Amino acid sequence: MMEQATFPRYDQYKSTDVKWLGDIPEHWSIGKIRAVTVLKSKKNQPDLPVLSVYRDYGVILKDSRDDNHNATSLDTSNYKVVDVGDLVVNKMKAWQGSMGISQYHGIVSPAYITCTVDTERVFPKFLHYLLRSQPYIGVYNALSYGVRVGQWDMHYEDFKHIPLPIPSREEQQRIGNFLDRKTAEIDEAIAKKQRLIELLKEQKAILINQAVTKGLNPDAPMRDSGVEWIGKVPEHWSTSRIGFVAEVGNGSTPNRGTPGYWYNGDIPWLNSSKVNDGVITEADQFVTKRAMKECHLPTVSPGSIVVAITGEGKTRGMAALCQLNATINQHLAYIRIRDERLVPEYLVLYLQGMYDWLRYESSSNGSTKGAITCSDIKKYMLPLPPVQEQQEIVIHVERWTREWADLMEKTGTGILQLEEFKTVIVAQAVTGKIKL
Repeated sequence: MMEQATFPRYDQYKSTDVKWLGDIPEHWSIGKIRAVTVLKSKKNQPDLPVLSVYRDYGVILKDSRDDNHNATSLDTSNYKVVDVGDLVVNKMKAWQGSMGISQYHGIVSPAYITCTVDTERVFPKFLHYLLRSQPYIGVYNALSYGVRVGQWDMHYEDFKHIPLPIPSREEQQRIGNFLDRKTAEIDEAIAKKQRLIELLKEQKAILINQAVTKGLNPDAPMRDSGVEWIGKVPEHWSTSRIGFVAEVGNGSTPNRGTPGYWYNGDIPWLNSSKVNDGVITEADQFVTKRAMKECHLPTVSPGSIVVAITGEGKTRGMAALCQLNATINQHLAYIRIRDERLVPEYLVLYLQGMYDWLRYESSSNGSTKGAITCSDIKKYMLPLPPVQEQQEIVIHVERWTREWADLMEKTGTGILQLEEFKTVIVAQAVTGKIKL
């Protein structure tokens, strides 16, 4: 993790009488948001690019990202015009910090708050960091209200009364420029760790695939498996279709409007998110014996494998080993092994190692349109090493997996520490707790 420098404090401080803001440097003044912003609502420029506001990025071009699923109106003449340097607030997500100074000329939803900024009093970049800092997010949370969190709202009439610490404009500019450099440095360090995690995941998938299709002995004589996606396998291995060595089926979801199916249920019921566990040892939901009987739900016993068979996210194609008696919903298939030549832990490793191929086969290019059927699973070819060799492969992969998990956990912890450091350094800089 990058070295966290120790910054000096100002010589003298004064009280703001605002508990959440605390003391500020003696030569700073206190104002309110209304003193440096003016509400604006300019419209009727539908040809301008549509902008959006993100918690992590501030104001951006909406088309620059593919994860914004809020639909743009067919008629944007009522959208508010945003000029470079304007403050834009998503008032329904202000409690998350979704606001910022715009670097773009465009339009935003009429539900947003848009303001001009008095640039003679405040340096826009300083205001951008200040209003998005952790102390202020807590204030927006308190000022936002509604029936549900996703529908919370914050009015400008409340927003404009929030107090601001205001250093000289020269000092604001110095703080803003410093935070530009520092946050960019931290973001790059975070990005490197995120790339490391992705590389570790790729390495893990490659090594698992290698182990379950080529074995652990690099000198073993090889033969062509006759299956394109498997390639060559050790000469002494056999192959089989999954349907020849296991029973395959899928589950269903009892009608949630029937209390007798769900109320006081004690039979574990698994949904597709459980495959993320890798090994399933507990359930989050339960159904009744009546639901099992009337809805003909399958029983998935310990040692069975469950596979996510639908969905456009990363879950489809993922497999997990079930270690409890349970039933499953319609988005999962079960594989119940019927042949002593196959070790359950080896089968789940094989399916995990073939994840990319499963995704490709079940893509929209196929007739199933982004789904895997039980018939598909039955037809999948499977390398079959001797049972002892399957067990050895499982032991080796489990050891590798523990090493990868430890390294990824440390890397993930490093990312969290860097994100926390960024949050702290921004808050301390814009509220005068450190001297820059």
